Amino acid sequence: MPEFLYKNKLYYNPVEFAMDRIGGTWKMPILWRLKDKVMRYGEVKKDIPHITHKMLTSQLRELEEEGFISRKVYPVVPPKVEYSITRRGKKAITIIDAIRNYGLHLMKDFGVEEKKSVKQKKSK
Repeated sequence: MPEFLYKNKLYYNPVEFAMDRIGGTWKMPILWRLKDKVMRYGEVKKDIPHITHKMLTSQLRELEEEGFISRKVYPVVPPKVEYSITRRGKKAITIIDAIRNYGLHLMKDFGVEEKKSVKQKKSK
């Protein structure tokens, strides 16, 4: 496939382009959490405890700008904002699920055990 430009960035293949849209540490986990429900900012932050407020805000903005999630602001005090997944975001879930399953298989192959989070430990 020939190289192409998008937003003044040169891409060499569609995989690189797709990973630039949903790759990185936080975008896929955010989309994963929104796949089945609408969530407020605080709920997303609570569900992904290791992400900083600054990073969560920037990742949510990028996902919204790219059309993977939608943001609804309610005119109330204090402000209420809800995030939901879009059709484009739902298409990405198929890929994220495949990557997640592959990651779990690799972890098993490499003898890596899943570490229980503080949240998981409390629920037992």
